[in-house]
Order: sequence, then C-alpha cells, then structure tokens
Amino acid sequence: QVLILKGLKQEVSCLCPSPDGLHLAVGYEDGSIRVFNLLSGEANITFSGHKAAVTALQYDHLGGRLASGSKDTDVIVWDVINESGLYRLKGHKDAVTQVLFLKEKNLLVTSGKDTLVKWWDLDTQHCFKTLVGHRTEVWGMALISEEKRLITGSADSELRVWDITYIQEVKDPDEPESKKSKGSSPGTELNTEEDETLELDEHPEERLIKCSKVGSLMREGRDRIVTLATDRTGKILACHGTDAVLEVFSVLSEEEVQKKLEKKMKKAKKKAKQNAEEPERSVELSLQEEIQRVTNIRASSKIKSFDLILSPKGELKIVLLLQNNIIESYSLNLSAQVPQAVRASRITIGGHRSDVRTLAFSSDNIAILSAAAESVKIWNRSTLQCIRTMDCEYALCSLFVPGDRQVIIGTKTGKLQLYDLASGSLMETLDAHDGAVWSIALSPDQRGFVTGSADKCVKFWEFELVKDESSVQKRLSMKHVRVLQLDEDVLCVRYSPNQKLLAVSLLDCTVKIFYVDTLKFFLSLYGHKLPVLCMDISYDGTLIATGSADRNVKIWGLDFGDCHRSLFAHDDSVMYLQFVAKSHLFFTAGKDSKIKQWDADKFEHIQTLEGHHQEVWCLAISPNGDYVVSASHDKSLRLWERTREPLILEEEREMQREAEYEESVAKEEQPVVAGETQGETGLAGKKTIETIKAAERIMEAIELYREEMAKLKEHEAICKAAGKEVPFPVNPILRAYGNITPSAYVLEVFKKVKSSELEESLLVLPFSYVPDLLRLFNEYIHLGSDVELLCRALLFLLKIHFGQITSNHMLVTVIENLKKTTISRVSEARDVLGFNMAGLQYLKREIEAKDEVTFFADATDRFEEKKRKRKKKEKMILAVL
Repeated sequence: QVLILKGLKQEVSCLCPSPDGLHLAVGYEDGSIRVFNLLSGEANITFSGHKAAVTALQYDHLGGRLASGSKDTDVIVWDVINESGLYRLKGHKDAVTQVLFLKEKNLLVTSGKDTLVKWWDLDTQHCFKTLVGHRTEVWGMALISEEKRLITGSADSELRVWDITYIQEVKDPDEPESKKSKGSSPGTELNTEEDETLELDEHPEERLIKCSKVGSLMREGRDRIVTLATDRTGKILACHGTDAVLEVFSVLSEEEVQKKLEKKMKKAKKKAKQNAEEPERSVELSLQEEIQRVTNIRASSKIKSFDLILSPKGELKIVLLLQNNIIESYSLNLSAQVPQAVRASRITIGGHRSDVRTLAFSSDNIAILSAAAESVKIWNRSTLQCIRTMDCEYALCSLFVPGDRQVIIGTKTGKLQLYDLASGSLMETLDAHDGAVWSIALSPDQRGFVTGSADKCVKFWEFELVKDESSVQKRLSMKHVRVLQLDEDVLCVRYSPNQKLLAVSLLDCTVKIFYVDTLKFFLSLYGHKLPVLCMDISYDGTLIATGSADRNVKIWGLDFGDCHRSLFAHDDSVMYLQFVAKSHLFFTAGKDSKIKQWDADKFEHIQTLEGHHQEVWCLAISPNGDYVVSASHDKSLRLWERTREPLILEEEREMQREAEYEESVAKEEQPVVAGETQGETGLAGKKTIETIKAAERIMEAIELYREEMAKLKEHEAICKAAGKEVPFPVNPILRAYGNITPSAYVLEVFKKVKSSELEESLLVLPFSYVPDLLRLFNEYIHLGSDVELLCRALLFLLKIHFGQITSNHMLVTVIENLKKTTISRVSEARDVLGFNMAGLQYLKREIEAKDEVTFFADATDRFEEKKRKRKKKEKMILAVL
C-alpha cells in the first residue's frame, strides 16, 4: 500500500487518472467530483454539478478538461485548470454509461442506458448526431484505430463496430439534393436502413462526421458488457461481462493491415493464375482479421473492473478488481505463438471474501472475532491486523469462550464449531440443530451457553473438559444439557444478567420470557408487526430492548412486560441491538446503513454513526464500552472509538437540522437563467449551500461598502464644517484585513469565492446589489487587477440581468466606461500572453536544438569508445598469436 486518498462519507462510484498521471479524478455516489493530487494526496478541486451518482469520467488528451456523466442523465464538461464548470449537456433519457473525447476534433461521444450514442460538437455545445442502432442499453464504448473506429457494447454478446469518417467542413458540390428525405423537415437528413443512424443537422454544411456500422465481433459471454476499454496505445481491447472471464482482443495498426492485405492479394493472384477462367475478385480483410481475439483470462471470481497497460517490449499487464474483495494482476506475452495469461500477483490482505454476519469482542477488549460464509478471522483491535484465519461453514452467530482461548461458531447448517485460537485449528464440530443456528448467548455464570435455532428449539449447553485417546491433556468440549421446544422458529436468545430469565424471540413477532431453572413461561412481549430480529437486556436486568423488521425498537420493563416506549429507529429493518456495559444506552444497526445510539431511560436518539454504504448486518460493543465494531454488506468492518469530548444533544440536533436543510437546498429547483432556453445545454454548477453562503458573503461585503461610503461622506461634511481634519473611525473588519479600502475588501471577498461556484453564487445575488458591483468592477478593471476573473463575472451578470441593466438609465455611463476599460485591459492581457507564449516556444526550440547537439555528441563519443576497445582487443589477439 502506497497511498490512501481520504474522501468524505460518500461511496466512490468512478475513477479516472489524468493523462500526466499526477492527478486522479474521483466521482462519488452523491454526484460530486474531487480531483486528488497523487504527489501530496490532497483533494485540491471539488466539482458539484450532478444530482445523482457519477457513472463516467474522462479527461481530454491534454488533461485540461474533464467530462463527467451521471445517473441524472446529464453530461458536464469541467475546466480543470480554471477549476470551474464549462457547460452541461442534456440529451440522454437515462443514466450516462461512458464519455469519450476525440483528440483530433473538439468532439465528445457519450453513451447511455437509453440505448443511444450521442455525438456532441463542443464548439457549439449541441448534439449533431445520434446513433440508434442498439436494441438495448449501451453499457460501454471504446475508440480504436487512431479514432477511426468506435466499438460499443450492450446487453447482448455482440460488440458493434462503427467506422468514423471525418467530413471536411466544405460541402461536396456534386452531392445530389435528392438524398434528403421528403418527409423530414429542412436540414434533417435520414440515412439508409443499414446505416442504423439518425442524423440531426441544423445546416448540412456543418456535418462533421459520418458514422456507419462495419460489423460485429462476437463475445463468448452471453450477458451484458460491464467494462469495455483499451490500453493507452489503443492496440489492445478488452471487455468483460458479469462473469469471471476477461476477453482480450488485439487491434492491428494500419501498417499491419496493409501487410496482411498484400499477403492476401498475392495469394488471390496465385489462385487466379491457377484458375484462369475465374474472374479476379477484390480482396478485403474481414473485421475478425483486423481485430483478433488474443485470449480469455479466467479470474478466481466475478470481475468488477479492470485496467491494462502495454509495455514497449510487448508484454501486456492486466489488473482486475473482483467482486469478492480481491485484486489480481496478470501478465500476457503477446509475442508468443499462443499467448497464455499468467497470474503475477494478488492482493488478498485481511478482509473476508463475503459478507460478515457475526462479530464478537474478547473479554480483554483486545481481540475481535468476525465470521462470514467462508472463514473466521481474529483481528487485533489496536493494530487492525488480522492475526488468525480459520476456514468455517456459513457462520451466523459466535462467541468467545471464557478465557479467550477458544471461540464457538453457530452455522447455517445447524452445526456448532469449536476453534482453538493458539493453533488456529477446528477442535470439534457438533450437529447441534436441524435448522440454522440464529443466535447464541453465553450464560452469566460463564459455565455454559444457550443456542436458538430455526428448528424451533432452544438448547442449553455446558462446557466440559474431555480426554482424547491421542493426547494426554484434556481439551474443552460442549455438552448438551436441556432443550426447550417451542411452536415457532427461534430468531434470538438472551439471558438476564442474574441468570433467572431467558428471553426468546420467535417468528410469530413475539418475545417470550421463560424462567431458566424450570423453563416455565413468565411473560409474552407482543406489539411488533414483524419478527423481532435482535434484542438485549440491560446490565441491571430491568429493561429489555427489542429491534424488529418493522423498523421499530421497543423498550420494555422486565418486571411486568409493559412497553415503556416504541421508537421509530431506522428506515429499514433493525438488524442488531446491544446495550453498552454498565449503562442504559444502547446501539442499533439497520439495513439503512446507519448505526444509532439511544438512551433507554429518556427515550432519546443520541447520535448517528454514518460510514457504511450498505446494510449493516451486525455490531459488537467491547466489554468496557469504549469501542464498537460493525460489519456491513459493503464488505467493510468499521471500528468506532468513544472519545472523551462531551456530546451536547442540542448541538447534535442543530447539526442534524443543518444537514437536512443543506439536502433540501440541493433538491430544490435550480434557478432559471434569463434568456436561456431549456434546450440541450445549461450551466454546469448547481445550487448548493456553499453557493448560497458565497452569495451572502458578497452581499455583506457590498452592504459594508455602502455603509463605509456613506460614513465617509458624513465625515467629509463634518471636517468641512469644523474647518479641520477630524480622525475617521476605521471599521474593525477592514482593520483586520490590514486597513484596506472598502472597495478593496469587496474584491477580496469576491476572489475568495471558489471558481467552480462563481456563476451559481452570482445567479442567486439579488439585482439591487448588481449596480454597485458593476461600478466596483469598472474601478478594479481600470486598475488592472484580476482582469480574467472580473471579466468572467461581468459577462455572466450582463447575460442574466440584460433586460434590467439596459433599461436602467443610471447604468448607461457605467456600461460605457466598462466597455472602454474592459476592451483595453483584455487586449493588454492578450498581448502579454502572446509575448510569453512566443518566448516560451523560442526557449523550447533552443533547448531542443541543444539536446539534439548533445545527443549527437554522445553518440560520436560512444562510437569512438567502441572503436578504441575494438583496436585494443585486436592488439591483444595479435600479441597472443
């Protein structure tokens, strides 16, 4: 492990490295994009524009622009250097699956689950072509053969290949007019049936490309494409479906195609000579000959994603991310007669290969047990390292035997498995039940335990020492003592701390309480609408809390079985519940991916632990109550530590309300931009709490500027009346900024607005502040400070408030002045840039010329050295002779 890039709470949904390899763009489940610097490991840039998960990311070949596609059907192009959004492209009717930039032309290709592939002209930001040749969702795309071919993969086993022809801007005069479809509107052109494309053009002369289907490559997989990609050179194409097979194809270059064609022509000519009567046929290469299947790589589990790199020596390296939490690396020698993939390495550190269904803490708070469908693992809590891995059957419940030297696992098949931790071996397996062992609980006297199963039995067990024939020493074993037969499946069992009562949760939605000594019935707790999946009894034996699939937690008194309170706990089933030692606080885990802490005395929600991305199956609290460990369907175990800082409930509620407000702001309708039609394009950003705060800061700065200017006028009047200079009181905010002028303060605030949030902040700024802002802009641009930023803001304000600005007579002179200063300052800035560019190019040429000279000088020196060595060798040989 080299580096960990720390994100926020959201799940990562997409990755894309920049062409220079120094940055990594990361798309998240909530629609935000962060660009990390791989040298420092920090996220320098954050883009917020999408309302749903980011599904596709792609840099252009220079790394200056980043295109993102999302589940919200929009494609946004971002300017990475300026850290701002350029525009939003709307056209897809379902989630976008892939976006690709074309190097040669300023074009973008996007595919979506709406079965369409769209071509966008980024100069005019409109969709000029739509490919409709797919019957099902387009799941992936790749450009090959120097961007002259497009390959698309959909839900069938066909990879469709399209030829791309770049049409010159000039229209061919010989093209007949009759090609236009009679029924279509002027300027709309429909291709023939076999082309399977629909072209929508405003002006016929603006057609940029022609795209026609060449044929199909057949995959071996029958299901949908998951990932389709090429390596950086475009020579290798690979794809995989929802199975464990990666199919690798080799794409021939133009020279190789030419050579192959020449060979084929020679053969055809020979054949024609032999069969003189046969007429000569034109020779063409089939698609399968141009794109050849290399091999299939079978991974150890289903593939989730892959990447590949072709080394100059012709070795192909492939890395696969698998569904079961493993990363595998393969190498493939393409120059071999029959290329065979060899597994080079795999990363399987620590984690389980399937969901963890049970957790337990050792009595000394140091070891954590986690068990899944294939293995039991013991972890060291302080180092977070896995110290033991033991194979097991599908585990459902577990406990540490007193002394922490052995563990017991209850399985889905009804077995109890006893493991020794020192040797990591399975000591004993008992066929305890006929159904799944859903729950296991240690007796408070630590002499035995109780198990509850789907076979409608609760069984009592005791620990005993038995002697094996093979060894002299006695070993621990389990002895069945009693059984309690019930009418329904048992889901959970718990002892009361004084070992007088046993609580049993049944499939009929009730919890039955029995006396442990006589097994006589004591109480029935009914009230849940769905079965109780988890429960726990407090340390003093007064309360029992039950969590159910009906999303509620009920707190009952154990003396009379009365329900104290019912709490709506989670947005989905409550999967686990446990009291903290020596207190009436308890934790619940839900299928809504949240862990919550509650107070059973005051019936209050204390805090929510957010970190998991999917259902939380179970949790365990350390005996001292300082740690909580949780396991989830997202394949992670998370360890939570209790801090010493006090938790103030009012503050927690306030933070929760703020978070809810921020969420509601993001879900609100986006403000409409005056003069913008609701067409294919829109603003890249979206209204967030950050943009609102930025607008508020600008408004406050302008308010301060107005107040200070009014005070200044008053002060001048006082000075004039007094006939002498009176000291002017400086505003504390301006003093904090180093006694700057009010107008300079507005500029400072303006510069601090994030580049990606500038347009959205100006959009929510009321018009009453705009005249002041325009006057200030005039002042700033005249001084020549931040011309680029100010012009961008100025043009945007003019665009959105055009009607009000032009109809306001007070602003005529301001706009006139702005026109003069802006044009002169922008042309100055352009001249400086032009001069610098010319200077840099000159320096580049100088360096290149120098490098060439040194290169040739090195080559000459090496040649002379070789000559000297050869002469020396010859002399030695002559001397020997």
